[in-house]
Amino acid sequence: MDVLIHLFVGLHIIGIASLLGGFLTQMKAMGEGAARFSPAMLHGALTMLVTGVVLVGLNQAQDYSVNNIKIGVKLALLIVILGLVYVKRDEERVDKGLFGLVGLLTTANVFIAVLWT
Repeated sequence: MDVLIHLFVGLHIIGIASLLGGFLTQMKAMGEGAARFSPAMLHGALTMLVTGVVLVGLNQAQDYSVNNIKIGVKLALLIVILGLVYVKRDEERVDKGLFGLVGLLTTANVFIAVLWT
């Protein structure tokens, strides 16, 4: 079961990389007001959601301790990210503030995962 958990952690990290990488590659475009949400960002957020839910289930099935408040905060941030990316995915240009908010929330989600013990 631990191998399965590690597999999903790896997939979760790939989702984070896709979302954050999509944001970082468009930093210059954001400065010019031409940034847009790429399909990779939407798929990364969806991957994070699915693998995160699976990870919580697998950890609880193994009787590992799960910090439900931490998971709830991370889920709330991810739902906001997913909502923004999904709704604005077809727009040619996304407002700098919204685009920056997605990057900030994604970064916050990473730091919550790493620092909240």
